[in-house]
Amino acid sequence: MKKTILKDHPCFNALAHFRWARVHLPVAPRCNIRCNFCERKVNSSEKRPGCAEKILLPDEAIKWLEQALKRDVPIKVVAVAGPGEPLFNDETFEVMMEVKKRFPHLIRCIATNGTLLLDKMELLIRAGIDTVTVSMCAVDANVGKKIYEYVSFNGRRYSGEKGAALLIKRQIQGIKALVKNKIPVKVNTVFIPGINSDHIIDVASLCKDLGVYIMNIMPLIPAGRFKKLKAPSKEELDHIRNVCSFYIRQFRLCKQCRADACGIPGGEDGTLGSACI
Repeated sequence: MKKTILKDHPCFNALAHFRWARVHLPVAPRCNIRCNFCERKVNSSEKRPGCAEKILLPDEAIKWLEQALKRDVPIKVVAVAGPGEPLFNDETFEVMMEVKKRFPHLIRCIATNGTLLLDKMELLIRAGIDTVTVSMCAVDANVGKKIYEYVSFNGRRYSGEKGAALLIKRQIQGIKALVKNKIPVKVNTVFIPGINSDHIIDVASLCKDLGVYIMNIMPLIPAGRFKKLKAPSKEELDHIRNVCSFYIRQFRLCKQCRADACGIPGGEDGTLGSACI
């Protein structure tokens, strides 16, 4: 089953990227960390993570998914990727339990910052989550403190180096638990010039040691507190991907899609709303 999942997931497999569709259900508005490159918005125009045309309740999301499945779209994957932190929203598990029950043939995927992976592992397994993507931009708190403004955990807010150290520790623990439970992991790393440029190779090395299946290095989309920073050039992005490929396989086709994306990433793509009209 796992081999079929990895073969058919358009965000884990380059060939599947041009053949199969995925749909993101925007049921998770709340977030427990503040990334300096993130700017969550409800709109229909911006093509980037953290954006959705509207936030759906679980029952609404299932109805929209039903409509999307009736269209001529070869959907293989249903995911929750925001616009906030999926594991920080109970609606994520409610909708995924329903997807498992009603559409067991679909690959179920979660994208997360990783803070709550260890706490939610039992729920992830119960919901039959097949793959998990973890956003990991640093493995050194001295670098992480420049990327994350704060991390909220167990009712407390941690900022600076303490917050970054807590996040990194929880991410590592969570990834180990996923690998132990044979759930394939992809790590997404945002390449932020001047911030983590010389550090991404360390992330790749740790990913290899942890048993991560694939790494996806994405260029910064200037937004939020990093809106004045420049995105890396194509040459810079290609170079760091090539270097990191010596440690772990690289996914090079990511479209950095919205939290309500629906379609074939490498082909005809759109949003869940447009797919249901």
